[in-house]
Amino acid sequence: MNQAWKNIRHDFPILGQQVNGKPLVYLDNAATSQKPQCVIDSLSHFYQRDNANVHRGIHALSMRSTFAYENARERSAKFLNAAEPGEIVFTAGTTDSINLVANSWGDQNLKRDDIILLTEMEHHSNLVPWQLLARRTGAKLRFLPVVAGDTGLLDLAQLGKLLTTEVKIFAFTHVSNTLGVINPAAELCAKARAVGAISVVDAAQSAGHLPLDVRAMGCDFLALSGHKMCGPTGVGILYGRKTLLDAMPPYRGGGSMISNVEYFESKWAPAPQKFEAGTPNIADVIGLARAMDYLDDLGREAIAEHDEKLAVLAYGRLATGIPGIRLLGPAHHRSGVISFDLPGVHAHDVVTMADQEGIALRGGHHCNQPLMRKLGLTSTSRASFYLYNTEEEIDRLAATLKKIQGFFVG
Repeated sequence: MNQAWKNIRHDFPILGQQVNGKPLVYLDNAATSQKPQCVIDSLSHFYQRDNANVHRGIHALSMRSTFAYENARERSAKFLNAAEPGEIVFTAGTTDSINLVANSWGDQNLKRDDIILLTEMEHHSNLVPWQLLARRTGAKLRFLPVVAGDTGLLDLAQLGKLLTTEVKIFAFTHVSNTLGVINPAAELCAKARAVGAISVVDAAQSAGHLPLDVRAMGCDFLALSGHKMCGPTGVGILYGRKTLLDAMPPYRGGGSMISNVEYFESKWAPAPQKFEAGTPNIADVIGLARAMDYLDDLGREAIAEHDEKLAVLAYGRLATGIPGIRLLGPAHHRSGVISFDLPGVHAHDVVTMADQEGIALRGGHHCNQPLMRKLGLTSTSRASFYLYNTEEEIDRLAATLKKIQGFFVG
């Protein structure tokens, strides 16, 4: 790792601390990433100088707040290469974004026996909302399988049989939060479009880690969370093609999303405002835009290369250095997520003992219970890397896992 990447760590104040007397090694980035000082400063600046509600006031603070909020929408459109800012809806995160599509587009367009196609690797956030939609409408779920073994790749040979004209929605993750697999999003979106289905891309694990271009990808909807890409928690984006957003009914009712209200009926504001009822998460939207600036200053292609380099290095080191370890996902061309099973040691014990060494891992089913059952597992431990992680931290991880294995199994 070159010195320039090591210097990035100084932008993240939280990384300078010790945990249990050891320097912190933060390897839980798939759950949430850390925040650079510039993002933290943007939140403080808003609350110290500009704090006011947006869109409804004509005093100076409200106008400054509104300008920053709508500027963040323009910044988000640029970040995703959307055709216009009107294709950006601010939400509470990926989960909220997917629920918006399911409840608005889904309730309006699905009928009994229509098909919703998902994959076997979906996070619960891209599974449960579609289950609820199927229950409301009588639609049915269908799943594109993961190939046998531990590579975690989708069985694309089955796609032609499963993605038929009965499919109205094809929703899939861009990057698996358990397997580290990077799915061919543009190819999948094109195949959905060819049969008349809309495509919904869960980009929670790819936004901020890979370059994202919604027009090149050809997706109809894309959902992301700010907190996994150096931004604040509780804020996210739904990208939607403008023609689709314009035709969809509101997901929630209240202030700001209306153009006129009478006692017995109301008229909606145009998209995206009709999907942003009430006072929005103003400060965190602004903080998310600052995170986008930070990531683009570093270069998302460079971040992707860095993540993959660390993941491939860690995969090789664990595969050769930890006897019997079971690693999920491909050895190469992967994201910075590695899940593993240490024989004879429960994932929660791995995470607890790693914490004693100052290493933050994640243990459990990672909101992937159906996938875990398919793989014959109840849980795994997970290390996930980001732009501030180093090769030396991989050395510490490998040494700690060796120590844990020795303690439990000798």
